[in-house]
Amino acid sequence: MTQTMMTESGERHFRYLMPVAVMFAGALIVSNIIAIKIVDISGLVGGAFDYFQPAAIIIFPVSYIIGDILTEVYGYSVARRVIWSGFFANALVVLAIFVAQEIPSAPFWADQEAYETILGQTWRIVGGSFLAFLVGEFANSYVLARLKRVTQGRFLWTRTIGSTIVGQGIDSAVFLTIAFFGTTTIPNGEALWAFVWRAWLIKTVYEVIATPLTYLVVNTMKRLEGVDVYDTDTDFNPIPILSALRRGR
Repeated sequence: MTQTMMTESGERHFRYLMPVAVMFAGALIVSNIIAIKIVDISGLVGGAFDYFQPAAIIIFPVSYIIGDILTEVYGYSVARRVIWSGFFANALVVLAIFVAQEIPSAPFWADQEAYETILGQTWRIVGGSFLAFLVGEFANSYVLARLKRVTQGRFLWTRTIGSTIVGQGIDSAVFLTIAFFGTTTIPNGEALWAFVWRAWLIKTVYEVIATPLTYLVVNTMKRLEGVDVYDTDTDFNPIPILSALRRGR
């Protein structure tokens, strides 16, 4: 396999990028929809303490695993486009749900309250989710790309786990702080910091457990695509238009 030293201008067609990007967006959208339910996962820690989290915890870490695969195989600039695509796809879903909620229901349809209870979200939660996703995903991708250069492509586990520790930590802190700071709705009345670190811990453990699968998928994708991207002169600005303007100077 040829190692590809990728710059901002490096472009080529990838056969399997689209399915990976679709899975990334799907994991993000589904996690936001099911996040309304708070689940009890105390059994995962042997019942040592009550452990409540949004149901999204069963699928949202998958978006970070896929994000690792995107950056490791295709490079930061490709991952950046997929992250923004996932963001706008999720925004479209949220907007559609909101518009459907506001349109008057048919006289014979009696489930408006149930619709609002399950699918309706406060703008505080929506805003926190959007900001946390962008900051966390870009931090995850940036750390992995940088570590790949430092480790010269060796020790994949250090990159996947290390980037998750940073990305998921930022994501959990930003979202839960914006969504719950100053409220009394934190499950079991626990302190906000405890809610944050427990969310970060379970997501990190999720990544550690999935490491063998990540190795398998990454190595398979590199072989199928015939590429192993190293970000050399990449502009790590998360906003593509700013990178384009900088290159145009």
